[in-house]
Amino acid sequence: MHRTNRTSRTRRTIHRVCIIGASGRLGQYMIEHALERGYEVVGVCRPESVAKLERFAGRITVVPGRTDDREVIRRAVAGCDGVLTVLVPWGVERYASGTAQAVLDLAAPDARLVFSCGWHISRDGEDVYPWTLRLFVRLFGAIGRLLRVVDLDDQVAATDRIFASDRRWTVVRGSDLEEGESQGLPVWSRHVGDPILASNRTRRIDFGLFMVAALEDDALVREAPAICGRETASARRHADAAQLGLAG
Repeated sequence: MHRTNRTSRTRRTIHRVCIIGASGRLGQYMIEHALERGYEVVGVCRPESVAKLERFAGRITVVPGRTDDREVIRRAVAGCDGVLTVLVPWGVERYASGTAQAVLDLAAPDARLVFSCGWHISRDGEDVYPWTLRLFVRLFGAIGRLLRVVDLDDQVAATDRIFASDRRWTVVRGSDLEEGESQGLPVWSRHVGDPILASNRTRRIDFGLFMVAALEDDALVREAPAICGRETASARRHADAAQLGLAG
C-alpha cells in the first residue's frame, strides 16, 4: 500500500513541539519547518552541540543533555503537544531504546509522538529489501558493534517498544538521504519493496518536512511509513500511472 501527500483531518492542534536530537542536520531542518508553521519549539541536544543551534537563538528553547537522560526529557517535553525524536543508534549503551522509552513514559498522555529511523526497521516483517541494503546493514552493524560506536540492534529494540505502545506514535522510516532544495512532501508506503519507493532517495530537508507534517496527520497514527522523494523516478512513474488510470 502506498500513499501520496494528502493530509487527513486532524484531532489535535499543535502549539508547542519538542525536537529531540535537534542539533543534527535532520533536527535543524525539523526546527525550520516547525517554526515556519508557527510552533513554539524546544530542542534537546548534547551540551557540546548547543553551538550548532546558535542561528536559532531567541527563537527556540534549548535543553542541553543526553537524549536518554530521563530528567532531561522530562523537562523538555513538559507542556508539549508533539514530540519529534531522532532515534540514533550511537554507542552500545542502549541509547536509542533509552531515548524512546523516556519519550513514551514522560510525554503528555495525549501528545503526538513522531520518531525517525531508517528503512532497515520493519514493523511486520513484510518489507522486501534490496540486497545492497541487507549487506550494508549486516556489515555496518557488525563493524559498529565491534568498534563500540553503533548498535543497530538497539534501534530495533527502540522501535519494537514504540510499536508495542498504545501512544499516538508514528515511526518514519527514511530511505537514503541527500541534500538539496525541497521537492515537497515525500510519498510513502507501509512496506519497503513497493515500486513507488524503488528510487530509494529522499532529500533530508523533506524527511524533516514529513516528520513535522506527521504531527497533524491522523492517517499516520500508529503507522511506520517508509518514505521516498516525491520527485524521484519511481514516485513520478507512480503518479503518471495514477493519472493515466484516472484519465482512462
